[in-house]
Amino acid sequence: MTAEVALPPVPGEEQYSSLALANSAVALPGGHVLDLLGTPAQTNLWLTGHGLAPVDIGMREMCATQLRSLREQIRALFDARVAGLPALPAVLSAVNDALTRVPTAPLLHWDEKSGPYRATPHPTTEIVDHALATLAANAADLLTSPDAERLTACQSSPCNRYVLRHGRRQWCSTRCGDRARAARAYARRTRPETD
Repeated sequence: MTAEVALPPVPGEEQYSSLALANSAVALPGGHVLDLLGTPAQTNLWLTGHGLAPVDIGMREMCATQLRSLREQIRALFDARVAGLPALPAVLSAVNDALTRVPTAPLLHWDEKSGPYRATPHPTTEIVDHALATLAANAADLLTSPDAERLTACQSSPCNRYVLRHGRRQWCSTRCGDRARAARAYARRTRPETD
């Protein structure tokens, strides 16, 4: 990601990693898309940045594809919520599948020297499944919390990011707000006058 397209996080992403996942493919002016999960290396970097994977786990394309697929399922859930429509059963099924891929509760283990302890196992081969389950659970938490009432899509075209609304703010960033205000001003200036 270059400095000219570096986008600030939107309100809510620090609390909800699923919101950050949904916003990891950003529509930019000119028909461009910035995909933070576009390659396995970018996917690994994104997961590491969100505390969901260790540095350089050797991400494969198949795993990156699974994360991009979950992103689209979560976006579909957010779309349904924002539009006030029911979610498609296939989308719910896909997210529930991700939720149940790994144990969400720490399992009981027994060490010969120190006795019982609880830990959530996720060896390297299960890191992506663990990340998928964590992100799906986070999306479920957001959609079932009071914060779901604040979930909205950025109102600046062509931006496709979601935001947790604060007050009257309708945009994901100052940049999008400036673009929307400029478009409205241009539309007022170019509107034909009526007598």
